[in-house]
Amino acid sequence: MHSTNTLTTPPVAPLLARLFADADAQSPQALFGDVPQAEVARLMRSKTDYRDLYARLKDAALPVARDTGTLLYMLARTGRARAIVEFGTSFGISTIHLAAALRDNGGGRLVTSEFEPAKVERARANLAEAGLADLVEIRTGDALHTLAADLPAAIDLVLLDGAKALYPEILGLLEAHLRPGAAIVADNADHSPDYLARVRDPASGYLSMPFGTDVELSVRLA
Repeated sequence: MHSTNTLTTPPVAPLLARLFADADAQSPQALFGDVPQAEVARLMRSKTDYRDLYARLKDAALPVARDTGTLLYMLARTGRARAIVEFGTSFGISTIHLAAALRDNGGGRLVTSEFEPAKVERARANLAEAGLADLVEIRTGDALHTLAADLPAAIDLVLLDGAKALYPEILGLLEAHLRPGAAIVADNADHSPDYLARVRDPASGYLSMPFGTDVELSVRLA
């Protein structure tokens, strides 16, 4: 029986290889100039100054790790996802992994939000090159507003990879739409201790554990 794997065939596979290579060549540290590391860490955890941080990083790809991208595809395939929400599009590398899974699942809807308009344009171009743009709705602006309405009725999978301090608030916006068994992948979750405390609380309705070096993987139980 022949099965489709959009992730490992053209045009997606060579595009992702190029995008990851470009990201590897970037130096996000250089974008901060002489900003002390302690200040960078504060910005990462701030619920009010994240706009300054991500404006500074508007030219940085900030992708998920390659293994995390593969994990996203696998989770979406095994869960037969049809409705996915992503917080933090950036250049669309993780978006492509998720949309490729939707394509191989027979279709669906991916709603993703990105604060920086310049990044939205790059993501749109990358999704078009991947042949996946028809599956993706990119919402431009602060996700506290863009993901506050018009969500899929039953969300199968969530990726959190935007401003880390906002992870609890974004999860709160989506929570009522999560189907039982929905997976939530939070990248760089160590920068959001409030989020980790929430999803690891046995009374929260989630089962959660760290995955790899910088990912928290959670499942909505009910």
